[in-house]
Amino acid sequence: MCSDAVTKMKPKADRKLEKSASAHATGPAVKKDDGAQLRRLRRICGSIPGAIEKISHGEPTFFTPKRVFAMFADNHHGDGHVAVWVPAAPGVQEDLIKEARDTYFRPPYVGGSGWVGVELAKVDDEQLGALIREAFRLTTAKTARPARARAGRRAACNQAV
Repeated sequence: MCSDAVTKMKPKADRKLEKSASAHATGPAVKKDDGAQLRRLRRICGSIPGAIEKISHGEPTFFTPKRVFAMFADNHHGDGHVAVWVPAAPGVQEDLIKEARDTYFRPPYVGGSGWVGVELAKVDDEQLGALIREAFRLTTAKTARPARARAGRRAACNQAV
């Protein structure tokens, strides 16, 4: 009996487990950045007052005091990109990708929420800085909005008493 026939006879769950085990046996994807792109990203993110760097999911990630606004991705799962993932305003992700497919892409996990992947070697510091600052602004606006809403509700409740 040929090996393909044997594989097809195995339960689907067993085949999935074998595929997963073989993927993990190869180890993590080889890093492609020599450190230059990460230094560049750190310099730009570090110039924003209140930005904090932490390791998250194995990569340097940049936070407002409470939320992520930029994630470094160095050949994430072997995708070939040395990139940063940033949130974008509604519609911006699609526009950027349509405009320059070799520079912008829809990243895994967060792409469905409008984040955009930016190939770092394809943008200059001015463009990268603008994208990072806008990501920080969008992220802090999301954090501040609920706080303002709570403050407004408290004020309304105090006036009612």
